[in-house]
Amino acid sequence: MSENRRIKIIATKPGLDGHDRGIKVVARALRDAGMEVIYTGLHQTPDDIVNAVIQEDPDVLALSLLSGAHNTLCPMIMKLLKENNIDDVLVVVGGIIPKKDVPFLQENGLTGFFGPGTPLQKIVEFIKSNLKR
Repeated sequence: MSENRRIKIIATKPGLDGHDRGIKVVARALRDAGMEVIYTGLHQTPDDIVNAVIQEDPDVLALSLLSGAHNTLCPMIMKLLKENNIDDVLVVVGGIIPKKDVPFLQENGLTGFFGPGTPLQKIVEFIKSNLKR
């Protein structure tokens, strides 16, 4: 990535979870670190999310899930990204993701799992170190 271009991130809340305080705190930290963050809001469907990725062409897709639907929604999002030939976007997940579910999500192409209490600088550093473009 060019040194002159800011890292662009779409932050989103898939599914029916109505709690977005955490993703807003993370979005602020990413902005403070010099990144451009687009927050798409609550109740996003996998189609909504992938359409936003197509329209905005981000470097990173940050998903936040607290509802327990991560094993359903995350693979659906990854499948739609693949169907649209989008393979250069880093996809990270925050929220309540049990450790036992991480291997399944990794098999589906997700990386960077950040639960409650993760230091914000750790998220910033992970993104900067793992960009795909």
